[in-house]
Amino acid sequence: MRKIEHDRTYQNIVHDILENEEFNRLRYIEHHGTSRYAHSMRVSYYSYKISKLLHLDTEDVARAGLLHDFFFSDQDRTTKERFLSTFNHPKKACANAMQYFGLNEREQDIIVSHMFPVNIQVPKYAESWVVSLTDKVVGFYEMGIKARYKTAYLANICMLFLINVVK
Repeated sequence: MRKIEHDRTYQNIVHDILENEEFNRLRYIEHHGTSRYAHSMRVSYYSYKISKLLHLDTEDVARAGLLHDFFFSDQDRTTKERFLSTFNHPKKACANAMQYFGLNEREQDIIVSHMFPVNIQVPKYAESWVVSLTDKVVGFYEMGIKARYKTAYLANICMLFLINVVK
């Protein structure tokens, strides 16, 4: 995250979003073993860097990438509610982003299509594809970290059990 904080060009593009109180509530919502805020920052920044290399619209990508999961949900949702959220959260995120920041057509498409192919909303723009694919890679990375922590925790429990059995 240090790279993100020190990239002045990126920060200038998204500063209004990062200063928004409502957006900052995402810091307290768990998402893939991290916060929805941290996840959104990663997706936004890596999508921005890829878009820069591909000579795409970096501003739309940075902003919409940051807002792609800008929705709120209860922490104690049922499994069914979590499953359904997979399909309906892009529209909720887009509505929230429109309310607080306004979006152009490409930014809207980036947000509503970021769950493709899980959702049937096919991305219309190259920028939408970048954010959608980056979201998948970042999500898998974050879930991998979460799984490693759980595996390490389980290994420690097993070691403690074995040590106590040997005594």
